[in-house]
Amino acid sequence: MKISVCMATYNGEKYIAEQIRSILPQLSEDDEVIVSDDGSSDDTLDIVRSFNDPRIRIVQNELEHGYTKNFENALNHADGDIIFISDQDDVWKPDKVRIMCEALKEKNLAVHDAAVTDENLTVRFRSHFETYNIKPGFLRTLLYTRYTGACMAMTRAFLDRTLPFPENQQLCPYDYWFAYNGEFYRDIKVLNEQLIYYRRHEGTALHAGEYSTRTAYEKVATRLYCLKEMLKRSRFRKNSR
Repeated sequence: MKISVCMATYNGEKYIAEQIRSILPQLSEDDEVIVSDDGSSDDTLDIVRSFNDPRIRIVQNELEHGYTKNFENALNHADGDIIFISDQDDVWKPDKVRIMCEALKEKNLAVHDAAVTDENLTVRFRSHFETYNIKPGFLRTLLYTRYTGACMAMTRAFLDRTLPFPENQQLCPYDYWFAYNGEFYRDIKVLNEQLIYYRRHEGTALHAGEYSTRTAYEKVATRLYCLKEMLKRSRFRKNSR
């Protein structure tokens, strides 16, 4: 069983080495880390190359700029049977890979809790799930989307049925897409264990649900767009049987 860790990078020189150091010891020599870069202008890629580890493969984002399409590019290059999503600035706890691989024996998507920290890894919220009252269920997830991609892992079967992502990444962030599909098909395992230090700082693309700059209209539009795309693919799969 090969594991692929898919990381999207953009100007992440400050924290990326610490993240990679937390990941590599959990992988076997046959696993891989796919680093998809979205045009970094700092030393991000030089730092990644300095590990000189054959398991790390750097690819340039060939899709539209933005974190969702950058992750999609990384996923397109992954060869693994089990796929993990990784941000460039978190820190994985030592048992994350083992625990998530066990969870994926039950369901095709797994998502775990996280300890939310500041830039120095000082814990701000012990539990992301508790802080934002995150609970399983499709309707709840649709209305109050709070799962984060950095806490997700999936089987090849789940990835194959959810790629490519819907075209409009502004209306369908990748972690929303995974979460909706997992909950809709009841194919998600939710773990209450905090398996990463989820670092929040000025440069983060998202803020763990702390606040949203989206208007009410944008929030509704996002959910309706994702739901429409998911139902459209569901009908296509039924008709192709």
